[in-house]
Amino acid sequence: MEELKLSIHDEAIGLDYVLAGDYYIPAIGLPEDDDRPIGKWGRMHRAYLEETNPLLLNHLILTGKLHNYLADLDEQAQDRYRLIIRQMAAEGVTEDLKRRSQWEWVKAMNSIVNRAEESIKRELIYT
Repeated sequence: MEELKLSIHDEAIGLDYVLAGDYYIPAIGLPEDDDRPIGKWGRMHRAYLEETNPLLLNHLILTGKLHNYLADLDEQAQDRYRLIIRQMAAEGVTEDLKRRSQWEWVKAMNSIVNRAEESIKRELIYT
């Protein structure tokens, strides 16, 4: 009887296999740990992918790129969100308004935050 090799390489699909008992098991390693958080925007985009594009989601999971993809998207969305809020707030929501009428300032800031969130959802999350 022929002795089995400890590892083999399948040229057709580019995978290495290791011998475990009488079976060859794919030698697949886990991707490097990424400590960056996925955050609110990343979780929203993942839920969107689950509903609308499960093939892309499965591909990202199987290739080990999902976490990096979602963390990058979350960072982009956070940066864009802060920029939009800063630009909109510069149009008239000032510290003077905050001193004069806190209620008006809160209403204006809530409006700005809601518009910024909708803009991020439309531009980055639901695409």
